[in-house]
Amino acid sequence: MWKIVVGFIVFAALALYVISKGGDSLDMSGEKHGTESHAPAEAAASATAGAASAAPVAASAASQ
Repeated sequence: MWKIVVGFIVFAALALYVISKGGDSLDMSGEKHGTESHAPAEAAASATAGAASAAPVAASAASQ
């Protein structure tokens, strides 16, 4: 039983060490609800919309 407790303490200490060494790339503050979190989704949506609007033009040109 004492081995389990010691193993848990060692594992927890190792996990805390790795998290603390993560630097600025590791964000533990939770969910983001600002505008900066939605910018990539808008760019992907506009790229998809651009590709979708180009497809009917190519199809209509091919049928004529």
